[in-house]
Order: sequence, then C-alpha cells, then structure tokens
Amino acid sequence: MKIQIKSILTLSLIFMGLSVFSQDEESLEDLFKVDYDTPLTLDLEEEEKEDNEVGPVKKKKKKKKRNVYFGIKTKKGFTRTGFGNDVVFEIFHVLKEYEGPPEYAADFYWYDYKKKKIMNSLRVDKRNAGVLHGPYKKMLGDQVLEEGWYYKGMKHRRWVRFNRHDILQDKSYWWKGWPQESKLAYYDFKKTKLKEVIPVHFGEKDGEYWAFHEDGSVAVRGNYKHGHKVGLWREYYDGGRVKREVVYPEDPFDFKFNPYIAREWDNKGVLIYDRKKFLRGQN
Repeated sequence: MKIQIKSILTLSLIFMGLSVFSQDEESLEDLFKVDYDTPLTLDLEEEEKEDNEVGPVKKKKKKKKRNVYFGIKTKKGFTRTGFGNDVVFEIFHVLKEYEGPPEYAADFYWYDYKKKKIMNSLRVDKRNAGVLHGPYKKMLGDQVLEEGWYYKGMKHRRWVRFNRHDILQDKSYWWKGWPQESKLAYYDFKKTKLKEVIPVHFGEKDGEYWAFHEDGSVAVRGNYKHGHKVGLWREYYDGGRVKREVVYPEDPFDFKFNPYIAREWDNKGVLIYDRKKFLRGQN
C-alpha cells in the first residue's frame, strides 16, 4: 500500500516573530532542502516486511551526538530579518553554559536573547547571552551568504562570504579567534600555556600582537602593520600591572620616526618615568 503525500511546508510559527531560538532536532538547513514539486512517497508494505523479517542481528551503528561540537554541548537557534524576497536567516549554535571571552579576544560573538540578534562585543550582557559555538550559516532563500564556525564565541576554521549571485567575496581561516596564518608559541609541549601570538596576514606581520607570562597574564601587547610595529605598545609585570609604554610611528613606513618610552612604572605601580614631564623639566 502506497500513500502519496504532497509535500507542504508551513513556516507560520517562524513568521510570527522576527527571531526564533529552538532546541528542536530539525533545523532550517533541513527545511531549505525541501523539494516543493515532488510528493513524498512512503511504502508502508515494504516497511512492514522489513520489520517482520527474521535474520542475523545487525550491529547498531553508534549514533553521532547531535548539537555537540568540539566535545561541547550546544543549543541550536536561528534569527529571521527582512521582508518578502529579502528575508535573511542566520542559523547558529550557542553554548549551553556561559563562558566569557578570554583576555586576549579582539572579537567575541554571542546571541542576545533580549534583542534577538547576534552581537560582536566584548561587553556582554551575561544574563541574556548565548555564546556562539559550532557551525554558522547566513542565508537569503537558498543562497548562502556567509558560512563558517565558531569556537566559544570566536571565529574558527574556514569562513566564506558570497554575494547574492553566489560569487565568492571573501575567504579566511581562523584558529580560536586568531587568523590561521598567525604564529603561536607555547610554554608547554601539550600547548595549553600560550606564550606568544604573532599575527600574520598574507605572509607578513599584520594585526594585534600578544605575549603572555607563564601564569597566563599578559606580558606585551601591541600592533603590527605591514611587518612593522605601530602605535602604542604596552609591557606588563606578572599579574597585570603595566610596566612600560613604548610609542612607535602610526605610519609603518615613517622611518624617520624614532620609537620612544612614553611612561614607565615599578612593580608596585609607582610611576618612575614620564617623558612629557621629563621634556618639560629640560626646557
């Protein structure tokens, strides 16, 4: 006995609001794959035969845990914005338990339950925050606009971005918030204690530089641009006290600029050198 069932897809629950957050097993990714023109066919007789067949016991395959990424449980959700042919969906996952951004994080992505949208901010409303973790997809109808992964609120793995005509606009690779080209050094063999992060883009130093003490506190922080140090660099004592501020040119190709120490403190936090006061004293 065969039953012909015409495939009907209703998104009435979705269109009732601008945003929905769900823990259901099905996702919008599955909904977008529905073929509206092809009816579903269920062969109930064939299914009954298979259920009544006597044969060797088949070994059950180990089921893959759903919504678990990098060994961490997540909840699935999506947002909907726009109208008519311009409706955009964002499909994502968030940590079940909140974890704040690490000290070195430059970007931190989380879902604001109150505002019903994805935020990129280090200032987090913990009471209404779901930290993004796992696969992410942004879609306009069947067209993928952006796709990638998050790891505890930071970009991870491969990210791609397309325009409405499916033309690739951007592609980048990340490792837990760092551009994948970046060079990471560790204190230990197991790579649990980060020592230094040298930002690298297109083969040259470019971006925010970090160095850490063995206890995990920041040792040095500054920026590179086109392979040269630029702007203000800070050095720190163990525990977080600022040790020294060094100023480099804003223009990486300003070779006439001589870097200088702007201020310096002892390990108790007492200012021992201020360049502005020193120069005023000489005049």
